[in-house]
Amino acid sequence: MSDKSMTADEAVARLRSGMTLGIGGWGARRKPMALVRALLRSGITDLTVVSYGGPDVGLLAAAGRIRKLVAAFATLDSVPLEPHFRAAREQGAFELAEFDEAMFMWGLHAAANRLPFMPVRAGIGSDVMRVNPGLRTVTSPYEDGETLVAVPALRMDAALVHMNRADRLGNAQYLGPDPYFDDLFCEAADEAYVSCERLVETAELAKDAAPQTLLISRHSVTGVVETPNGAHFTSCVPDHDRDEAFLRHYASTPWPQFAERFLSGDEGAYQRAVTAWHEERT
Repeated sequence: MSDKSMTADEAVARLRSGMTLGIGGWGARRKPMALVRALLRSGITDLTVVSYGGPDVGLLAAAGRIRKLVAAFATLDSVPLEPHFRAAREQGAFELAEFDEAMFMWGLHAAANRLPFMPVRAGIGSDVMRVNPGLRTVTSPYEDGETLVAVPALRMDAALVHMNRADRLGNAQYLGPDPYFDDLFCEAADEAYVSCERLVETAELAKDAAPQTLLISRHSVTGVVETPNGAHFTSCVPDHDRDEAFLRHYASTPWPQFAERFLSGDEGAYQRAVTAWHEERT
């Protein structure tokens, strides 16, 4: 067993342009934002991004790093449609493959289990089959003969997820109300990089929380990054809530101005700029 701890920039240095990248979390909840910001500091581009989209998708779309997006939605939760995603999409900046939420989940399951596809009922009779013409149907080989959607496996070159706690070996834990399928992202990818609010000793992971919170096992993790407040401005309860005021500032600020003030330096510069912005409001 080896120490897999590294910095955010070291994790991103292992990625490359043109890859398929999964990003865990859900909307504006527990997104690996520090890793996304590190990605923005790199020259990596031409990405196929697989995500239950939130500001991760918005930032990468606005910066012109996405070639294709595979997603069930792109939302900030309290702002229903991610505005920077929408602006980029309206300009035809990237290709979009839309999935129903359940279809997306089963695509992750198929990839995690090394299956080519998963037969599901989700999507039958809906417009998702029209807007995503690449989807196919299959007929049950049994006497029912039912027609089902063959959701393709969402295989990824790498995945980025954020958790509350992790050890240096790659075991990781969520302490909030929902796992958000982050374990499937890790298992469906060739490499997985887990950022966390705090690195702890392995024994501490099981000390005060139920065993099922140990969501991610070291066998599916390539690297671990300690990033306090690393999901900002999305939520990572119980460590921190969503920064609603800053979220709305992000949503209402033109991309060049936002990027210049908040994304022109390293992660420390970002956190200082956010603190200064909050102080200006008081």
